[in-house]
Amino acid sequence: QVQLVESGGRLVQAGGSLRLSCAVSGRTFSNYAMGWFRQAPGMEREFVAAISWSGANTYYADFVKGRFTISGDNANNTVYLQMNSLKPEDTAVYYCASGPRYSATNPRPYDYWGQGTQVTAAS
Repeated sequence: QVQLVESGGRLVQAGGSLRLSCAVSGRTFSNYAMGWFRQAPGMEREFVAAISWSGANTYYADFVKGRFTISGDNANNTVYLQMNSLKPEDTAVYYCASGPRYSATNPRPYDYWGQGTQVTAAS
């Protein structure tokens, strides 16, 4: 059974940093693309960042470029999202997802999702 478990979300002051983790079990981590998405109250789920199955390619939403970094640790089957210079508008539940190799910014190909972790950036 495939499971994704996120951690690391909490309340932080605007301008601060957080690192989210997503531990993957039940599938060979390095054979799949991984993505981070977020959803704020009353809003659609939106793409944040993704990393290809090989780790060679990364993708970012424009609103996080230069502030967030996605990375993968094949040895520990974990993907990370380092978030710097957090803004109040980054407040949302953050979800990680695992999908086929061609998955990138579109959420539809991702077939497994975590339960989400709350990030709150207070002004």
